[in-house]
Amino acid sequence: MRGPVAPPQVPLSASRAEAFTDLVQDSVERLERRWPQLTEIEFLVLEVPPLGGSAGSDGEWHDEVVPLGGTIAAAEGRPARVVIYRRPVEIRTKGRDERAALVHEVVVEQVAELLGLSPESVDPRYGDEE
Repeated sequence: MRGPVAPPQVPLSASRAEAFTDLVQDSVERLERRWPQLTEIEFLVLEVPPLGGSAGSDGEWHDEVVPLGGTIAAAEGRPARVVIYRRPVEIRTKGRDERAALVHEVVVEQVAELLGLSPESVDPRYGDEE
């Protein structure tokens, strides 16, 4: 007998990508209470960062640091964007709570960069153990 392990309304049925996107959304909602202008920013989740940013012309990585997120400034007809890279964040965390804390940290850092503020200004609890 084959079928789903759990019905769709049970959290078990959410994919890892969906669960990660939910963590990002939760973090954004927390920040929007303090920074209503974030509703004008588009938040995206991508699997991994593009090679073009930190790779040389041969396509090989030349540094040890893989970004966890990034920003894209607003352009004509397109809002500013904050991008969170799912796989690099997942690799650096062991459980859901640790992952949620790192996601929030990355979101805060990227929003701070976009707004030209310090992360502590964006979220006074930035850097605190959660």
